[in-house]
Amino acid sequence: MSPSSTRDPANLAAVFKAYDVRGLVPEQVDEELAEAVGNAFVAVLGADAVVVGHDMRDSSPGMARAFARGAATAGADVTLIGLASTDQLYFASGHLGRPGAMFTASHNPAAYNGIKLCRAEAAPVGRETGLVEIEQRVAAGETLEATTAGTVDEQDLLTAYADHLLSLAPVTGRRLRVAVDAGSGMAGHTAPAVLGRLDVEVLPLYFELDGTFPHHEANPIEPANLRDLQAAVREQGADVGLAFDGDADRCFLVDERGELVSPSTLTALIAARELAKEPGASIIHNLITSRAVPEIVEELGGTPVRTRVGHSYIKAEMARTGAIFGGEHSGHFYFRDFWRADSGMLAALHALAALAETEAPLSEVLAPWARHVASGEINSTVHDQDAVVAEVEAAWGGGEGVELDRLDGLTVLHPDWWFNVRASNTEPLLRLNAEGRDQTTMERVRDDVLALIRRSR
Repeated sequence: MSPSSTRDPANLAAVFKAYDVRGLVPEQVDEELAEAVGNAFVAVLGADAVVVGHDMRDSSPGMARAFARGAATAGADVTLIGLASTDQLYFASGHLGRPGAMFTASHNPAAYNGIKLCRAEAAPVGRETGLVEIEQRVAAGETLEATTAGTVDEQDLLTAYADHLLSLAPVTGRRLRVAVDAGSGMAGHTAPAVLGRLDVEVLPLYFELDGTFPHHEANPIEPANLRDLQAAVREQGADVGLAFDGDADRCFLVDERGELVSPSTLTALIAARELAKEPGASIIHNLITSRAVPEIVEELGGTPVRTRVGHSYIKAEMARTGAIFGGEHSGHFYFRDFWRADSGMLAALHALAALAETEAPLSEVLAPWARHVASGEINSTVHDQDAVVAEVEAAWGGGEGVELDRLDGLTVLHPDWWFNVRASNTEPLLRLNAEGRDQTTMERVRDDVLALIRRSR
């Protein structure tokens, strides 16, 4: 492996993010870099075996094979599982007891690709858990060459993955019509394997695997990318709509009216189902999840545990507390019985199971869990983030009944509302999330804080 521009320290600093490796292909990420990362991954973890999966992007299969070469050079046996969703790779890591690598850029546009890494049993690899050391080895051009190279084989784990998910959330009861928008991403691979085993009528949208995303970006957190699904639900009389991102580790719901279901509402629903199985257990939620989540968990006798935003924090708190479930407002849902990893498909199965148990429409099933009105995340370009946050604190921190919290950015809490402002780790952005007891309250807080942020930037 000779030096190349993708292995220059400046490029590595740009593509090694907080939780993964991600950049433009081939300018920032290519097969040579993938091979170097595979070698460094084995060296840093001391792994004797790894599992590798990839998404549908044109560059993904070659990069996965290159990673396998690097890992085998370092002495690790490599199992290639081929096309996979990220949660399918997490399943493989848990099922085989091996560290894993998933080649995907998730919801990013077609020009990007990347690598998500995990330790055995899907434990996260981030900057505090090995990613810095991997970057350093790649930058230094260090290559571990074992006396005996590892082997590379292939194994299809799609059926085993579907078996495991269906064992955790069986769906029985009335037959449902389910519209599914795979966004040309990996749900087009996993949804037939999982939902095809159920007594449901699947109405597919964009199941063909296409890393150019010809219909819309595979990022359902953006409202524009849900319009086709919403129209399909209304026009075809579906009971529910499911939207997945590009690597299918996130899932968003649309109810029978074509209205978006808040991920916080789905978090509360799944929390209630899991607490019914294990009363008194802990449930993780991040600090921008709706206030309804901890309220409902406490009402059901569980223990809510609040964390920072980000999967490494969620997984760490799940390990520390033994929590059975965790949810993020971004559409990530984590399950103790899925090696504390996130699975959009497993979250979808919980929603289908709850709906199939009743004759009521989804909007009525979810009504008890939707108590507050949220703004959603609003980003503003801000170059001096600390100064603007300080201005927000000065303006809002002294009000009657107000409490301040600095777990992650600045959270201002009031009995009738709350908001959080956080700086992006990778871009000059401030992220605002606000929630109120009603629409008018939320809009007032949202608009006033947003005006201050954008006036001060």
